[in-house]
Amino acid sequence: MTFVQAEIISVGTELLLGQIVNSNAQFLAEEFAALGINLYFQTTVGDNKERIQQALRIAATRADLIVLTGGLGPTEDDLTKEALADFLQLPLEIHPEELQKLQCLFQQKNLPWTPNNAKQAAFLPGAAILKNHHGTAPGMALRHGKKGYLVLPGPPSELKEMYVHYALPWIKAEFPEEVKARLYSKVLKFTGITESALEEVLADFFREQKAITLGLYAKPGEIQLRISAKAESNAAFQTKIAGLLDRIKERTVGFLFGEDRQDMKEVVAGLLLQRKLTVGSAESCTGGMLAAQFTDIPGSSAYFLGSVVAYDNRVKADLLGVPSPMLAEFGAVSPQVARAMAEGVRKRLGSDLGIGITGIAGPEGGTAEKPVGLVYIALAGPEGTCCQQCFFTGNRDGIRRRSVLRAQYMLWRYLNNYTNEDAQTDTPD
Repeated sequence: MTFVQAEIISVGTELLLGQIVNSNAQFLAEEFAALGINLYFQTTVGDNKERIQQALRIAATRADLIVLTGGLGPTEDDLTKEALADFLQLPLEIHPEELQKLQCLFQQKNLPWTPNNAKQAAFLPGAAILKNHHGTAPGMALRHGKKGYLVLPGPPSELKEMYVHYALPWIKAEFPEEVKARLYSKVLKFTGITESALEEVLADFFREQKAITLGLYAKPGEIQLRISAKAESNAAFQTKIAGLLDRIKERTVGFLFGEDRQDMKEVVAGLLLQRKLTVGSAESCTGGMLAAQFTDIPGSSAYFLGSVVAYDNRVKADLLGVPSPMLAEFGAVSPQVARAMAEGVRKRLGSDLGIGITGIAGPEGGTAEKPVGLVYIALAGPEGTCCQQCFFTGNRDGIRRRSVLRAQYMLWRYLNNYTNEDAQTDTPD
């Protein structure tokens, strides 16, 4: 099976200066992946004819399909077509029918016509003209030797519609055998383990990857593993990765919590409903963020009874029953108080489970003994109470969000009958 190698050349000085985000490259990358087209390089180049040609020379050595975006307007710095024409040593020719369409469009919109607009109706010999229903600059597509070239406009609204309606059919017609297989991916989601530790657990799979590729991506409180392979259908893809998927799951019990679009709060909600258990939360430094996660799910009243935001010590004592001597001796940020908060909210609400969170989110309030990022999270249930000490990095918002994720992780482990006492106490960045 052969595959198309593609390269995107994004033209525009405004891209290099960071004045606009290159959403076109992201869109095209996703589209190419769906077609099974390999995209190994993306180049961004300014509005300079020589540098565009240099990018073309490099791309032609390693790609079958070269896509240029931007630089199709009427002004002197719109040089994409001119650069491609010189590179291919082909003339640009005014297409009379396209010129007439362009002039009529200007008349309909009461726009002044200037001679430089005519360059938008210039195309390379034999090129397919790609209509632009949202702008004045058509695109074009052509085969030259063994290479395919696509020239698309810069404005995203113009590029996307032109690609879907005209460029995509052209690609399928020109590379019919190569785009039979598309790229499929499955995402596994992990928490309670660092990216480096997960890579070690799966090290031999990474070393052996060939037709099936693996990629790790870290986000706050979660690690994602992307499993990708080319196949002619989703069913064929699932069959292709089935053996590897089973082996990965066997090694990551206790850390793998979801797949694809699942997130932790949805998974926890499903488990609480399945187990017919209720939960309540007592929050200090997170200020109700955990409760908000629970109530984000429709129907959460079936398992989430409520929350006490116990920011002040008087609230911890009066509403949750945390003993005042305990607060005085150990301080609000301590494992003793976290446990008492979890047990207190469970008793107060009559829930099966109670979660207590107390910590120092910063940016002030930390000491050498209790630094910013120190958080204690406790989970109380019929079998007793466990508590974890965590040290989170980041700003105030990041620490609070990591605390919520850790609390959800502890609850998830409990609902899956995993012990929480031996869980990793750090949260991956």
